[in-house]
Amino acid sequence: VQLVESGGGVVQPGGSLRLSCAASGFTFSSSDMIWIRQAPGKGPEWVSSINKGGISIYYAKFVAGRFTISRDNAKNTLYLQMSNLKPDDTALYFCARVSFTGNVEVGPFKYDYRGQGTQVTVSS
Repeated sequence: VQLVESGGGVVQPGGSLRLSCAASGFTFSSSDMIWIRQAPGKGPEWVSSINKGGISIYYAKFVAGRFTISRDNAKNTLYLQMSNLKPDDTALYFCARVSFTGNVEVGPFKYDYRGQGTQVTVSS
């Protein structure tokens, strides 16, 4: 299993970024996926989830309509479109594969694999 995030960077408050997560080594189209983030000095935080078919989507409250999760099963890729970014969104963003038997829990989900992360920095 390999998950590789990309698309992070430095943006000003109010700016936008699109994160991508390239998946390989497993049947991506059969897996629910999540985005999580971890800010410096804080624990991991669940951001959003999407089921294998891309129909059931959920967001953490702090997203407040600013982020959109999506997936392209033909390309084995997960996305997170982020807009109206705030300094509090500064964090390392990870994609992870949901697993009910996973041994890592974040928010309402457990996962078994995650990527190395992509850094998002929101600063003026």
